[in-house]
Amino acid sequence: MPDASNLFHLSSVLNRRSIARHGLDWARMGAARGIAGSRQPEVEGVFVCRGEEEVRFFLRINNTGGPVDLWSVDGIDEGLLLDNGNGFVHLPSRIPAERVRLVRADLPAQHDF
Repeated sequence: MPDASNLFHLSSVLNRRSIARHGLDWARMGAARGIAGSRQPEVEGVFVCRGEEEVRFFLRINNTGGPVDLWSVDGIDEGLLLDNGNGFVHLPSRIPAERVRLVRADLPAQHDF
């Protein structure tokens, strides 16, 4: 795994500047599709991956139309994560920029760590 954090977020490289400046905020979605191909937020929250296996899954289904960035998400109480009904979790709040860090840039689909 690329980092000691256990929570990660994948996003299109087109969102890199916004994430670095504003953090993770579903209301700012629009520069690119979501990982699953959605054009609008699926929930009012930020999806996170809990480890390498989930990161690999989302890399395989990458429907953003291009490469993605892998962000480490730190300082989150995992007890606040909500399951969206299919085993994947989201935080029902915005994540400020100081809690995210770019750990891998420009990852193609099915990238191996």
